[in-house]
Amino acid sequence: MASRAQRRKNLIQIVALVIAVVVVITASVLFQNWWNNRPGPQPAEVAISVSNGSEQVEVTPYSVCEPGVECAENEVPVVPVPADGTMTLTLPKEIYDHDWALLKIYDDPAANSEAYYTSNQATEVTVPGSVDPTTAEDPTRPRLVVVEVTSVQIGTNEAGEETPYSVTWSIAAQ
Repeated sequence: MASRAQRRKNLIQIVALVIAVVVVITASVLFQNWWNNRPGPQPAEVAISVSNGSEQVEVTPYSVCEPGVECAENEVPVVPVPADGTMTLTLPKEIYDHDWALLKIYDDPAANSEAYYTSNQATEVTVPGSVDPTTAEDPTRPRLVVVEVTSVQIGTNEAGEETPYSVTWSIAAQ
């Protein structure tokens, strides 16, 4: 009898262990599914952190629109950047985890430049307040006027459907 009772006890322990493993695996799969499919922020809510060394500003998008639709424009924030200083842009994961572009506009059009970044290539970019002169005849250093970050984001339209949005963050340098 003792061996039968012992076998029954062992069987109950094994069944309890199997049930516990199934519950843990099911909970893990459900959590992972929820985590991967949870909605992210809407494109208009994604902000870039801009710093000039002494102050930091959160910049929301200048324009957010579906491709082919005219964009409404918001106010461009102004960040003071001395000629010998820099502006540092810190991007959130919603931007740096896929392709994005950086446009730097100076008061001399020859100094303007645009850079393209692939996903996870850079999370932070530093832009100089001025660059070397573009010609030997004019020794003045071109000053930074505007910096723009452009990215395609996925958001939800008025009908509740996911759709791509062209999003631009614009920062004026002073």
